[in-house]
Amino acid sequence: MGFNCGIVGLPNVGKSTLFNALTATAAAQAANFPFCTIEPNVGRVAVPDTRLDKLAELGGSQKIVPSQLEFVDIAGLVKGASQGQGLGNQFLANIRETDAILHVLRCFEDADIVHVEGSTDPIRDADVIETELMLADLESLEKQANNMAKKAKGGDKHAIEMMDIITPIKAALEAGKPARTVKLDDSQKPLVKLLQLITSKPQLYIANVKEVDAATGNEWTKKVEARAKAEGTNAVIICAQIESEIAQMADPAEKKEFLESVGLNEPGLDKIIRAGHTMLGLQTYFTVGPKEARAWTVRTGAKAPEAAGVIHTDFERGFIKAEVISFEDFVACQGEAKAKETGKMRQEGKEYLVKDGDVMLFRFNV
Repeated sequence: MGFNCGIVGLPNVGKSTLFNALTATAAAQAANFPFCTIEPNVGRVAVPDTRLDKLAELGGSQKIVPSQLEFVDIAGLVKGASQGQGLGNQFLANIRETDAILHVLRCFEDADIVHVEGSTDPIRDADVIETELMLADLESLEKQANNMAKKAKGGDKHAIEMMDIITPIKAALEAGKPARTVKLDDSQKPLVKLLQLITSKPQLYIANVKEVDAATGNEWTKKVEARAKAEGTNAVIICAQIESEIAQMADPAEKKEFLESVGLNEPGLDKIIRAGHTMLGLQTYFTVGPKEARAWTVRTGAKAPEAAGVIHTDFERGFIKAEVISFEDFVACQGEAKAKETGKMRQEGKEYLVKDGDVMLFRFNV
């Protein structure tokens, strides 16, 4: 389990360049004209985590299995997309099932790259995309509301619960506010997912800049960061072109040297993943053995049985206990054996709250 993100933005903001760089493939054709991405592209990348390499080294693991991050890239959206303008609208269904939205905004000037709105203004661009996504959601919600309202009149309990959610969300969308702004209680949140609304998903802004602004940002990225803060989310500054160059480098030392030369200490992918994990409330735990060292993604606040269920439902169903060593203790003890000897391995039950970096072994019986 990792998490998947739908990438949205206007044409020519760097979406496909970023997608190609992040997945290190040329699956999405990056070109200087609108609608060059004519099919939804899905790419998976390994989540970089230096802790996993260290655990594999200490555990003598033959294989390293990182968790995965999935990107879904669709054609650039334009004003009027919800009424069929451009090509992006027909692919919106591909991002309705994603966990989060990465909203790429152009924060650079370049006379050689056409801007569909005629000038650089990331806030205006963000408004255009947000409006189109809200209109698409409203159209989808109206169809669902009609169906649910009929069932609710007939006394259907589930339909009544759904109408309690649909009504305020529909009102928000009609008022020009995304679905994520509607306050819901914890019992309603799982039901919202059934509606598959794009604007109900958490959104991370990606401010795409030129190489010269990659380390410090610019006047436009400051505006994007202010917007993100006002919405209770984050903005990540990246240079898609730099990411594209890094993707071609196999040698870690070469990557490090290149990043340092442009004033960066990590690739943009690492920043996106970290921000994404925080936004979605996710954390990582590990399993280590001679065959493999593997990273697993679980929600923050998950108890041990739920974490076990990420590996296999049988592990959760027949959960007995978990043997846990913190990452720091595993490294300090140079592996499991000494951690066990020195009492750093703990036995935890069903109520144990998993912590980021835990090295875990589950005991179960089915």
